[in-house]
Amino acid sequence: MSAAKWRKAMNSGAVASGVGSNSVRPEPFDKLRAGSVEEPDGVAHGASTGSARTVPLSVRPELVEGPGGVAPQASKSSARTAGGASPQVGEPDPYADSNAPRWLKFLWRHVSTRHVMVLLGLLVFPFAASPFLTFQVGAQALALGLVALSLTFLSGYGGMVSLAQMTVAGIAGYTVAILGSSGTELSLNWHWGIVVVLAVTIATAASVLIGWLSVRTEGIYTIMITLAIGVAFYYLALQNYTIFNGFQGFQKVYPPKVLGIDWRSPVPFYFLTLVLALAGYFAVKYIVRSPFGVALQGIRDNPRRMNSLGYNVTAHRVAAYAVAGFIAAVAGVLLVWYNGLITPGSVGTSWLINILVIAVLGGMRHPIGPFLGAIVFVLLQTFAIDMIDRERFNLVIGGVFLAIVLFSPDGLLGLWASLRARLQRAQGVTSSLR
Repeated sequence: MSAAKWRKAMNSGAVASGVGSNSVRPEPFDKLRAGSVEEPDGVAHGASTGSARTVPLSVRPELVEGPGGVAPQASKSSARTAGGASPQVGEPDPYADSNAPRWLKFLWRHVSTRHVMVLLGLLVFPFAASPFLTFQVGAQALALGLVALSLTFLSGYGGMVSLAQMTVAGIAGYTVAILGSSGTELSLNWHWGIVVVLAVTIATAASVLIGWLSVRTEGIYTIMITLAIGVAFYYLALQNYTIFNGFQGFQKVYPPKVLGIDWRSPVPFYFLTLVLALAGYFAVKYIVRSPFGVALQGIRDNPRRMNSLGYNVTAHRVAAYAVAGFIAAVAGVLLVWYNGLITPGSVGTSWLINILVIAVLGGMRHPIGPFLGAIVFVLLQTFAIDMIDRERFNLVIGGVFLAIVLFSPDGLLGLWASLRARLQRAQGVTSSLR
């Protein structure tokens, strides 16, 4: 046999036996057209043992370099769907090639018709309602909802229940009263712009300190630490007369007149709180879809695994306290302007619990929940005293809270979701009978 015939016979035998330098067998054409390949069962891609199973090409992960090394990553279409940027799997993003800023793309993707209708209702409300409802119900509910939003961000997306959010808001309020103008001689009468910036900065720094002390604990221990911090600040403000003016606090703390507008008036103050509440709402919606927000939710679900992937769990949690502290600080400035005063009772234990009640009433799985809970809380607080004594208001709030927790653990949002599911099932049964 010649050398050429011998080489040809050896090559053909190697291909038939599946070994040699060209040992990779091509996949059947019909399977490639179907979008699947044969992969061994229970082993990684490229293994050679075990029984074969069919794996769709569209769901095979691609290895990318992550914070903890090489990790699988889903396809771009599935990643967009998981993040909420694309409504359906495989549907192209109509805004992907746009040159618009990222925040504008975010609004395009996530603002729907119902959001526009709600916004129009909020804009029309102060002109259709009385000044009492505009200021006492609308503005107060938005300000309290902003404080509860900070707790929802920590608890719903970070897994950390903090009872010190009203304390952070109180620190901002006390800073405005001490450094700004009030009816108390202890106030320093600084310019309102500098005062607001310092109030938000100091309160955010205090929230970071609270987070640094509490993130190393979990569950009931986090709740107890934050509650202890809140109670400690309450007694500090109550017993200190040099800085906090004791139990009297600071009176006549009013917002400044800017651009000739009296921001203490019901309609201007309502729109001020509305703008800041909308900013906080969309900020949280954006943050929870950012890489930081996704990592924070992963830490909430499994901190050990996220730590093994290379994420700094402590740093992410402290950063979450900073974000929540900033939101609570802005709300604290609004609350001290709304009440026109701040006393130790403004940061007492009852208000620490009330913020938790508001967040749970609305639901902690969506940023709109705290505002719904705040509306219910303020309505009960305002009108329940016409039917019962003011001293029994906490009994009413406790009963409503107990009913919501028993029948809808996800709050009013969960109640609405279950009701909508029942209506959809009923409509499906009716259409099938036709």
